[in-house]
Amino acid sequence: MATRILTGYRPTGKLHLGHLHGNLMRMMELQEEAECFFFIADWHALTTDYQDPSRLRTFTEEMVLDWLAAGIDPDKATIYRQSDLPEVAEFQLYLSMITPLGWLERVPSFKEQQEQLRGREIATHGFLGYPVLQAADILIVRAEGVPVGEDQLPHLELTREIVRRFNHLYGETFAEPQSLLSTAPRIPGTDGRKMSKSYGNQISLSDPPEEIRRKVLSMITDPARRTRRDPGDPGKCSVFELHRLYTGDRVEEIAEKCRTAGWGCVECKEVLAGRISDSLRAFRERRKELEARPGTAWEVLESGLRKVRPIAGEVLGEVRRRMGMD
Repeated sequence: MATRILTGYRPTGKLHLGHLHGNLMRMMELQEEAECFFFIADWHALTTDYQDPSRLRTFTEEMVLDWLAAGIDPDKATIYRQSDLPEVAEFQLYLSMITPLGWLERVPSFKEQQEQLRGREIATHGFLGYPVLQAADILIVRAEGVPVGEDQLPHLELTREIVRRFNHLYGETFAEPQSLLSTAPRIPGTDGRKMSKSYGNQISLSDPPEEIRRKVLSMITDPARRTRRDPGDPGKCSVFELHRLYTGDRVEEIAEKCRTAGWGCVECKEVLAGRISDSLRAFRERRKELEARPGTAWEVLESGLRKVRPIAGEVLGEVRRRMGMD
């Protein structure tokens, strides 16, 4: 088990169910087991949302409050904002000098995101090079483990390749960070694709019950089930995927009612909406308490910065010496 962990989120909107099951629950476990660094990746947010950064500060504050409401403890984990640590940007510059262009062009998400986000001009230097920025994020605190999903493994492998190249050129300096592969299920969004803020198909953790109900009722179900009397196939229904997580005690009953047309999709969705809303009640209450104390998020970020900066400064100092920049 790695003893120093790093993970970060881009502040592009409120956290949603995909975050909760994909990484947030794991973060809460890890803060009890290891030295954790959790950062707000606001520079990364600019790679796809540079055209309108007007809400970046708001999204940053909301994300910190979401983390705290979910159970991330600033006394157990170091929470900081990426752009408050300029050492990362300088480190990225040095790493970019030794990273071949071909390595970046072969990262799968580069072309995938261009396809998914066709309405945005993201073929930029910043977007192409963001895996190098990720490497700087990881190495600036000498993280040994990085929680990732399978789709992020190529990014972490690129970091390891950069480490090997740096060590070859300048001497042994960094250990290769290891992946802490997520076993969380894929969380479908309201349109059936993976839940993502970029796709606008998310159910946010802070959504009120009526908003959760509205979003669940809009979810895509088995396309072959055209009328109330048609039997459905739970295996082809994204709503049923969420039932597995939130309605485990009734999942067999729900599957049977779907297959036999024992109830309609609306009834099925109503049950799911209620369960999701109930599961988030404590989160919503905690979130309101935090919102009633203005400045809480920024106090947490300032405290975290004081803890991470000496580590980053030491690492960058060694990098400068190794590369003749001291």
